Amino acid sequence: MAEKEKRSRKIRKKLLHKYRLVVLNEDTFEERFSFKLNRLNVFVFSTILAFFLIGFTTLLIAFTPLREYIPGYSSTALKKKATDLTFKTDSLQRLITINEQYVASIRKVLTGDVKMVDFNKDSIIEAAKRDTTIAILTASKQDSLLRDKVAQEDKYNPLTNVSEVNYRLFAPVKGMISEKYDPLKKHFGVDVVAVKDAPVKATSDGTVIFAEWTAETGYVIILEHKDNLLSVYKHNAVLNKQQGQQVKEGEVIAIVGNSGEHTTGPHLHFELWSNGYPINPTNFIDFD
Repeated sequence: MAEKEKRSRKIRKKLLHKYRLVVLNEDTFEERFSFKLNRLNVFVFSTILAFFLIGFTTLLIAFTPLREYIPGYSSTALKKKATDLTFKTDSLQRLITINEQYVASIRKVLTGDVKMVDFNKDSIIEAAKRDTTIAILTASKQDSLLRDKVAQEDKYNPLTNVSEVNYRLFAPVKGMISEKYDPLKKHFGVDVVAVKDAPVKATSDGTVIFAEWTAETGYVIILEHKDNLLSVYKHNAVLNKQQGQQVKEGEVIAIVGNSGEHTTGPHLHFELWSNGYPINPTNFIDFD
């Protein structure tokens, strides 16, 4: 017991033993300042300083933007910004996909690279025979009237919606058709023989989406109209419009020429494309 008390007094003595810390001038050894301390004071001061630094650092990180630099930690504003950027990225990706499809459609117009679909007649007849078990339904009066209305609109306005009955196309040039529309030969338009330097006019209101020179078809101009309709004018001598310009129906957009490798004389090669597929221009335009 006595030995334990002796050891305790010895430890207390070491903790409370005072030391004098003196700061001297190195050249003159003049005393600048001094203060007394002991080991207990140093321990207590160090502990308080450590807690102060920890608390100050915690507050600094918790209530300042510095917390955003900690891995795995993000503020609400940063999360919202990241979410907005994700939506914008998705929107841009969709826009890029649409633009790629749009460019691919124009490429098909320029190159005529369209896949023709072949149907097997025998398989269709066989499939029709297998469907004889389907019940025959009698059309209602309203259904019959609607079918008649749609049939009439399709007959007289094949490129229009129900609300756009007056949709019509203007003849770009007047002349004789030297080569007709023939998709089997990959001739997706009509060749109209016209007088050299005759004006080529826009078939309808639209926007110029392509106006350039190509080796095979010379000076080409493509207009985009409503309802995803494209009109194409090839082998021109001069283009009067540039990409991005708006044109009106009947407005002069080019001059008839004989440019490009695939031509044998002054004429206009004219095409119509609907939703990326060619259609026969003579079904909608009278070139005579």
